[in-house]
Amino acid sequence: MLMAHPAVLKTVIAQYETLRVLHAEEGDEEVRRRMEDVGYALCVSTGTSDIDAALIAARYGLPGARVEDDSLLAT
Repeated sequence: MLMAHPAVLKTVIAQYETLRVLHAEEGDEEVRRRMEDVGYALCVSTGTSDIDAALIAARYGLPGARVEDDSLLAT
C-alpha cells in the first residue's frame, strides 16, 4: 500500500489536532465540514476507514516513529 509522504502526514495530523483542540465538531457547519474533510484525508492517506486508526497509522508513518532494528549491529 502507498503511504502519503511524511510531510503531508505531519501537516494533516496537525490540522486535525488543531481542529479537535478547538472543538470544531461543536462548531458551525463549515467548521465541522472542515474537520470531516481533514479526517477523511487522514483515512485516505493511511488506507484506513476510522479516524483513530488513521491517526495511529499516520503517526507511525512519521520519521522517528518506529524503533530501528539494531539486530545487525555488533554487540
